[in-house]
Amino acid sequence: MNPFDMEKIDNAWCPGCGNFAINKALKEALSELGIPRTQIVMVSGIGQAAKMPQYVNTSFFNGLHGRGLPVATGIKMSNPGLTVIAEGGDGDMYGEGGNHFMHTIRRNPDIAHFVHNNMVYGLTKGQASPTSRVGFKTPVQINGVTSEPFNPISVALALDAPFIARAYSADIPMLKEIMKQAILFKGYALVDILHPCVSFNKVNTYQWFKENTYVLDSSHDSTDRAKAFEIAMSDGKLALGVIFKQDGRTTLTDTIPAYRDNLAPLYERKLDRKRLGELILSKAD
Repeated sequence: MNPFDMEKIDNAWCPGCGNFAINKALKEALSELGIPRTQIVMVSGIGQAAKMPQYVNTSFFNGLHGRGLPVATGIKMSNPGLTVIAEGGDGDMYGEGGNHFMHTIRRNPDIAHFVHNNMVYGLTKGQASPTSRVGFKTPVQINGVTSEPFNPISVALALDAPFIARAYSADIPMLKEIMKQAILFKGYALVDILHPCVSFNKVNTYQWFKENTYVLDSSHDSTDRAKAFEIAMSDGKLALGVIFKQDGRTTLTDTIPAYRDNLAPLYERKLDRKRLGELILSKAD
């Protein structure tokens, strides 16, 4: 049995939802990486995708809508030895959490960020999300969406995110491998995961994604930021794969003096009372 499986689950997703495939890929990725489940924390906000931590056998924190990233950052700072994964939907992470999305990239914490992008709000029954495409009709946008969709890949590139990838839920082997790369990457790693909502998005179906995506081939240079922008801004098919990667960037943990030579969390360290007294006296002077 996969150690990340849950024996008995009351699952709330619709039959055929792309979240099932993402769940399978994630559990396989974690199992193959061999990370003890007690050393993994998943964090999410609100939404169908944000239920993911409840269906994986790890520690988790479910927070407020759009607030998964700051909590994930805080957990990583409190215990840098943990593997931290923030997971949620396109509305949760790019809409309500859009501000946190931008500033998390700026801070560059060592976390993996998996966004289930089905181009619709699934939990709240089908209104347009930030990534819904122009013309998409919903019970709220009855004449169709008029705003251009939010482009998370180009925004992440503009903010100099060090790892940016896009995957598709129906290709579980590829998704699993990209997840593994993101989890192992030192720094902020975004994986935008395209997947259908079979109940509330009748436009962007499995067939639509099959016809409107392509896999980057081995000739793609993921260190070429200009080429990555060109791919991100293309009006054609959506590219799948690691679009941009830059190793060696300073992470948020690297900037904290207490962790420069010792990654043990502060609560596990012995208190140096003499040193503490010297620091208090120096501040008093």
